[in-house]
Amino acid sequence: MESPILHTDSGKDLKLILQLAKKMGISARKLSTEEIENIGLSIAISKGKTGEFVNTEEFLKDLRYGSED
Repeated sequence: MESPILHTDSGKDLKLILQLAKKMGISARKLSTEEIENIGLSIAISKGKTGEFVNTEEFLKDLRYGSED
C-alpha cells in the first residue's frame, strides 16, 4: 500500500482532486490540522529514536542551560 500526501491552499482544487480520486476508485479524504500535526510528531519521534537511554537530569539541564557541545 502506498499513499501520497498532497497539499493545496485552494479548497476548489482540493474538492476536484477528491472527486477525481473517488471516480478512479481511490480512497481519499481531507486531514484535520490535528491529524497533520500528529503525523509530523510521529515522524519526528521515529527519526529521533535511537534505542539508547538518556540521562534525564543531563537532558533537562541541557534544555535549561544549553548544551556545551
